[in-house]
Amino acid sequence: MTSLRLSRFAAALPLLLTLPLALTGCSESTTAPPAVAKASATDESAEAAATSNTAAADIQAESATAGTSTDEAALTAASTDATTETAETPLILEEPHVTRPLGMVWIPGGAFAMGSNDGFPDEQPIHQVELDGFWMDETEVTVAEFKRFVDATGYLTIAERTPKREDFADQLTPEEIAAIPEENLVAGSICFNPKFDRGVFPKDRRPMPHEIYLVWKYEKGANWKHPDGPDSGIEDRMDHPVTHVGYDDAIAYCEWAGKRLPTEAEWEYAARGGKDQWTYPWGNEREPGGKWMSNIWQGQWPFKNLKQDGFEKTSPVRSFEPNGFGLYDVSGNVWEWCNDWYREDYYAHSPKRDPFGPVDSFDPVEPNVPKRVQRGGSFMCNANYCTGYRVSARMKGDVMSGTWHCGFRTVITPKMYGAYKAGDAARFVTDKPANTAVTN
Repeated sequence: MTSLRLSRFAAALPLLLTLPLALTGCSESTTAPPAVAKASATDESAEAAATSNTAAADIQAESATAGTSTDEAALTAASTDATTETAETPLILEEPHVTRPLGMVWIPGGAFAMGSNDGFPDEQPIHQVELDGFWMDETEVTVAEFKRFVDATGYLTIAERTPKREDFADQLTPEEIAAIPEENLVAGSICFNPKFDRGVFPKDRRPMPHEIYLVWKYEKGANWKHPDGPDSGIEDRMDHPVTHVGYDDAIAYCEWAGKRLPTEAEWEYAARGGKDQWTYPWGNEREPGGKWMSNIWQGQWPFKNLKQDGFEKTSPVRSFEPNGFGLYDVSGNVWEWCNDWYREDYYAHSPKRDPFGPVDSFDPVEPNVPKRVQRGGSFMCNANYCTGYRVSARMKGDVMSGTWHCGFRTVITPKMYGAYKAGDAARFVTDKPANTAVTN
């Protein structure tokens, strides 16, 4: 079978069968990009200032105003500060004395060793990172929470929009675009293909990238309201993580909610729960005492899921125990979008303090397809292919793609608190619980 680049619409287009491969949350890095010179501290500052990525620039601005305010009035004022951070600016460690945003936990500032020597090449080198504290969603954004956003705004996700020919302008020639059959321009998203050719898919070795795409299909009518296809619904999944959301969909939700996506460093730090260099949020053994600790694939993927953890697809959030910071499903259930562009070599050049990712994307497998980082693994992750449920595991996703096993969670920094509080979507806990977060 010819290789297939799966995006929100490309999977439905026979014309694109000869293009490179891209699929959100389903492929591992296997090759290295061209060497990038080690940046000096001055170079890194210049690079940060020059970024054209608005979200990354906002994060940089947050770091620049990392004050030590401890009350709501000060935090509100700090949200408009324009002071410049220096290397000596103290980390924000403790939770400010304000009313906590509903459904979020405080992640105390601190330092940790990011990366792993036991995973894939893009998880190296292990490097020290320091982060200011922030609030993070306890769970992945649920269907119910996403519905609240859609009901308030009327937003249509990428999977719900009919693709247009101009959407292909950066990927196809004018002749190829003109040759796309009109009937193939349909709204939809990517789902598992249970009828994949089992005679072709390898059973005794790690599958090659093009073979991975045999197990996926572009499903007309699949979207966040119809996660398994047009005949499925969400009535019994309101407490499940929302899926079939592209990167821009997650950003739109964040803008409405007064939040943002976590940086990759924030995500890994939070997922570790205060435990440096553990393989999983709970320790180094995947099934301690024979107990499954997260929603992943049991059995040989993709042939048979034994469902020993009790779930075939997504599970309700909070179905498994939280980590040391009180976060659920940072291993398994669905992949989670992060703010950062993906570069396989970024760890070799990452700043130490509050890194917000590279200024652009480079995936050596698909150099022309912009990718964002995804983290956490999903119910499709398995021991014989991706092992994405490890806290250090990195994934990259086509920004134009939604899939049935990718969602997101959000964060709020102290600098953002004032704007969040003033927003229409803001909600708070009735009584702020005691701060029981683990520190390094």
